[in-house]
Amino acid sequence: MTDPLRSWHRLAGTCVLLDGFHALKHAVRFGAEVPVAVTADRQAALALADELAPDVRDRLDALLTEVAEETYRSLVPRPHPTAVAALAVRPSRRDNLRALERVPRRAPVVVLDQPRNLGNAGAVVRLAAGFGATGVVTTGTLDPWHPTVVRGGAGLHFATVVERLTAEELPRGPLFALDPEGEDIRGVKLPDDAVLAFGSERSGLSAQLRSRTDHLLALPMRPQVSSYNLATSVAMTLYHWSATGGAPAA
Repeated sequence: MTDPLRSWHRLAGTCVLLDGFHALKHAVRFGAEVPVAVTADRQAALALADELAPDVRDRLDALLTEVAEETYRSLVPRPHPTAVAALAVRPSRRDNLRALERVPRRAPVVVLDQPRNLGNAGAVVRLAAGFGATGVVTTGTLDPWHPTVVRGGAGLHFATVVERLTAEELPRGPLFALDPEGEDIRGVKLPDDAVLAFGSERSGLSAQLRSRTDHLLALPMRPQVSSYNLATSVAMTLYHWSATGGAPAA
């Protein structure tokens, strides 16, 4: 039997950290390759699987190795309440780029233009997976596969495409950018092949992305309210898309 700790230390520099039971559950459910998974309480982890994820319970049973509490804590930067952690192989960038460029698309691509907050980025990935979006693309310096982003996304990076690109490399499709000066989104039907762009939490859309935008859209907002949270803006926009005809058939 392979020593899980030896495997962990060998793979930690190249694999994606799955932090917590839910991240592991989602990664396994959506086909991630998970070479090593540990828990400080195997019985509790499998009880969670029985309750919340019976569809992947047997696979988790085969994956999880129990380790001492102090060993588990030494492997993760911030211990998760479920005391579960795993390493997964990151999807191929080449395959992700192919998926983003494939047309016609059945669902939009979400673009986060130079985001700053790791937790917000993770929440957006979770939303995109839930709505069946084609993918989430970030521009700028934030790594969308940072462990904090994966934790915020609950492992749902494996349920959609997640990549970092430049503004010039964005997928084909009509580019709709959210901006307070735009047209009220309630009067617009978003096409399935839309590229939906959202500016950073502090400075909004970059000049590079704004210059490429085909349509500016505004979310309804009460006067004197400054802005919505980034993930909230994405949720409202994806809901509008789904409510006007676009929705995944699952």
